[in-house]
Amino acid sequence: MKWTKFTLETTTEAVDLVSDMLSELGIEGIEIKDKVPITEEEKKHMFVDILPDLGEDDGIAEISFYVDAAEDQMSILSAVKEGLKEMSTYVEVGSGKISLDETDEEDWLNNWKAFFKPFRIDDTIVIKPTWEELTNQKEGDLVIEIDPGSAFGTGSHETTKLCIHAMKDYVKTDSVVLDAGSGSGILSIIAKKLGAREVLGIDIDPNATITAIQNSEVNKLHIKEGSLSFMTGNIIEDDGVRTKIGKNKFDVVVANILADVIIPLTDIIGENLKQGGIFICSGIINTKEEDVKEALLKNRFIILEINRMGDWVSFVASK
Repeated sequence: MKWTKFTLETTTEAVDLVSDMLSELGIEGIEIKDKVPITEEEKKHMFVDILPDLGEDDGIAEISFYVDAAEDQMSILSAVKEGLKEMSTYVEVGSGKISLDETDEEDWLNNWKAFFKPFRIDDTIVIKPTWEELTNQKEGDLVIEIDPGSAFGTGSHETTKLCIHAMKDYVKTDSVVLDAGSGSGILSIIAKKLGAREVLGIDIDPNATITAIQNSEVNKLHIKEGSLSFMTGNIIEDDGVRTKIGKNKFDVVVANILADVIIPLTDIIGENLKQGGIFICSGIINTKEEDVKEALLKNRFIILEINRMGDWVSFVASK
């Protein structure tokens, strides 16, 4: 299917109003680009530790939207321009300049898949995209099939690799494992394939929960409470969720998130770990290493290992 991408230049002040107008015209899936600083609350829900340098906020915003090339695009553009004209009587809408570019749906939905190929974590663990063939599988390989969808976690990032290396050392056949911030479910799946008795993955994003369940089924791991399960919830802010998943229950908690989430997580995750349980945390940029270390020590964790890969750091600590 051919699409035309329109990009409308407006102001940050008018973004919400313009977005509502586009929605009323039946346009969905808009993209907004501006230089408005990201708030701390927004950062909590992002899988980044270093924010891009956007430069000084100039009040300009670009709103991109897609229209099927088969539709009457001139009528849609006319309605957009008329809406901007009316809106300009009570809000500054900026230049209102509209540019266009044609693209295929496949281009912007699937082109990234061309760069996600099977790869080895080590001598035995292989990560394979669901749409790729594995041509060099060896006897004894532990193959994990993943389609990350909109969730975080292909396994290729250093932070995930650091977690997996630690899990191979600490997840045993009788382990009860919590994957905090489970994303695509890759670490939960690996924990189960390493022989963990029980694995629970939890994420604040319901779409991630759906993706994790789908990936588990692709790996022939059936969802069953007490064996492998996923749920949506916020264990940092909701004591009810922490109670529900079980206090003093887990032998291993693994969290591949980011430092600004791991730090408050260290305040509460000890409640869910058994005495002597292992806390594996990664997603920590090296500039945040000391902050995470301080948080672990403040909460009376014993740091067993500090591992590094590129600019990233992971900790293995004991309760």
